[in-house]
Amino acid sequence: MANVHQRLPENVPGDFYVDASCIDCDTCSQLTPSVFRDHGEQCSVYHQPETEAETRLALMALVACPTGSIGTTEKHDAHIGIDAFPLLIAENVYFCGFTSEASFGGWSYLIVRPPSAGGNVLIDSPRYASQLVKRIDAMGGVNQMLLTHRDDVADHALFHKKFGCERVMHADDGAGRLGVERVLEGEAELSFDSDIVVIPTPGHTRGHVVFLYKQKFLFTGDHLAWSPKRQTLTAFPSVAWYSWSEQTRSMAKLTNYNFEWVLPGHGDLHHDSAANMRYHLQSCIEWMQSR
Repeated sequence: MANVHQRLPENVPGDFYVDASCIDCDTCSQLTPSVFRDHGEQCSVYHQPETEAETRLALMALVACPTGSIGTTEKHDAHIGIDAFPLLIAENVYFCGFTSEASFGGWSYLIVRPPSAGGNVLIDSPRYASQLVKRIDAMGGVNQMLLTHRDDVADHALFHKKFGCERVMHADDGAGRLGVERVLEGEAELSFDSDIVVIPTPGHTRGHVVFLYKQKFLFTGDHLAWSPKRQTLTAFPSVAWYSWSEQTRSMAKLTNYNFEWVLPGHGDLHHDSAANMRYHLQSCIEWMQSR
């Protein structure tokens, strides 16, 4: 819970604030950019909510914050933020909110599908919060959990225990040690079912993978995200824990696929036409090759 006595000086005066426990995961600034911003190595409030819609978004950021670093000086109905998650992104794809400190605030996603289509799929693990678990249960539970890489597994074991979901992860990121039920190997593409393609993309970590759903939604973990500053797709050389050259090479594999959404674990998501996404992807690869 945020402590008003540790309120960061970068916050503007008013109700909402961020305290010194912020780990700069950027969840709040990505979810509610009209209120929060990254001022350097932490986030802060630069504009106090003025409308009901802005207040709702600020409360959603409060709930999603992995470290409980967002607070208010006035009393609000917490359920306004809690009940907003899972948050619909498009079609049947949702952002789970409730990010986990264990994943440094990594975003996770829920694909809602009928049992006849394979059931619901959780992409990476959110925080195991009772309110979120109840909502996911009411939406049909979780049949599979697809884990992009070792950094964003968070509370995967608790979700597995609750829903009995099959977990999928690459061997090179320690899937066996984590007790994962379906262990991936090698770099070959794998059709998980009629809708989901698994694409190994080593670089950020040795066993990193991305998941393509319906040739439209690309769940990219820490491999690929949108850069608001450069206005194109980007990768993160400073956190290429395994190999930047391998990440550059594996990025090129994605040119073989069509997608309209990039949904990362860290960084900004983005939606555009498949043709424009291909253009931005090629620009990203060229930028990576030049570094």
